[in-house]
Amino acid sequence: MVRYSIEPEYAGNKEKIKDCDIIFIAVPTPTTLKGFNCDTLWEVIKLVGKSKIAVIKSTILPGTTESLQKANPDIYVLHSPEFLSRNTAAYDATHPIKNIIGIPLEFDEYKKKAELVMSVLPEAPFKIICRAKEAELVKYCGNSFYYVKTVYFNLLYDLVNSLGGDWENLRKMVAADPWIGEMHINPVHRGGRGAGGDCLIKDYAALAALYKNSVKDERGNKIFDSVKEKNVELLVKSKKDINFLKGVYGDEVAGN
Repeated sequence: MVRYSIEPEYAGNKEKIKDCDIIFIAVPTPTTLKGFNCDTLWEVIKLVGKSKIAVIKSTILPGTTESLQKANPDIYVLHSPEFLSRNTAAYDATHPIKNIIGIPLEFDEYKKKAELVMSVLPEAPFKIICRAKEAELVKYCGNSFYYVKTVYFNLLYDLVNSLGGDWENLRKMVAADPWIGEMHINPVHRGGRGAGGDCLIKDYAALAALYKNSVKDERGNKIFDSVKEKNVELLVKSKKDINFLKGVYGDEVAGN
């Protein structure tokens, strides 16, 4: 195995990447004021050797894998989204809940490459080989659902407090439902309120923009916008993850 990254202990491995048979690529793909950005991905994929397999782990918008494949016809480009929590990343990587591999072209050749990649991944209870655009979308679906779920439970938090109830009792009762669970139902989390972090904010913004550009649905757009506006309000008032907000929406929306 070879690792190349910007850290000094790995920076010298850049030229070795071209000899690797399967290359897993995990680089930043931020959502900025100008929208989704995967410039770094386009740069590093050039390190992959001829006829080798590039497996993109970064979160990317639907269509990106197909575009990368078209621009790099001498390699195989696949997408396999990762599902990690920051505090348990090492464990999550070795104990995946699902292995998803997306292929840009529905040819047997690509399916065989995907099967090879699947064979080297840690075993997961759910496995699927699908179209790249489906694999690309699933991460945005999940993170944006967590975003909306967090905002929803912040609304319930304010409601139960306005009624003079005990939030902790309500939280326990709701969490006892296995279809809801404990995750993303704590209104006050990591020193503030609202859906924060470097993934939820950027991925929700990217999905909202994708929906607006792909589906002509004024009411749907209003839902996306309304949830975002409430979340921004929660984050700003509690001074949580302001820098992430600035990176995605700019200083003005972050209350500066």
